[in-house]
Amino acid sequence: MHSEEIEVRTGSSEVVHDLTGECERFLRSAGAEDGLLNVWVPHATAGLAVIETGAGSDHDLLAALHDLLPADDRWRHRHGSPGHGRDHVLPALVPPYASVPVLGGRMALGTWQSVCLVDTNGDNPVRRVRLSYLAG
Repeated sequence: MHSEEIEVRTGSSEVVHDLTGECERFLRSAGAEDGLLNVWVPHATAGLAVIETGAGSDHDLLAALHDLLPADDRWRHRHGSPGHGRDHVLPALVPPYASVPVLGGRMALGTWQSVCLVDTNGDNPVRRVRLSYLAG
C-alpha cells in the first residue's frame, strides 16, 4: 500500500474542490498499475463526491445541500458560525470516503466524473485528504 496526505485550502466559502489532478499525480508517484484508490477526509464537516464539474453540477450540488441542510438555527450542534450544525450532518449525505478502481495506472472514472472534496464549513479553511493506493 502507498499512502500520502495532502493539504487542500478551501477558504471561507462553500466549495466543491476537484481533487482529480491530485489523485492522478499521486497514482503516478505510487507507480500504480491495477488496484484501488481510496480517498479519505478525516474531518467531521466535509465529504467526498464523484461528480461532474465545470458544467454547473458542482454548483447544483451546493444548492441542493443548502436546500437539504439550511444554515439556520434549527441545529442542536451550535458552536461556530450560524448554522454550523448542518456541516456536521453533511458527511451522512456526502460521505468522507471514496474508492475508485485503478486500471493501468489510471482511475477508471467515467468521461465526466471527477473526485471532489465537498466543504460547506467556512470555519475550517484548510483540509487534509488522505490518498491510499492498494495494488491489485
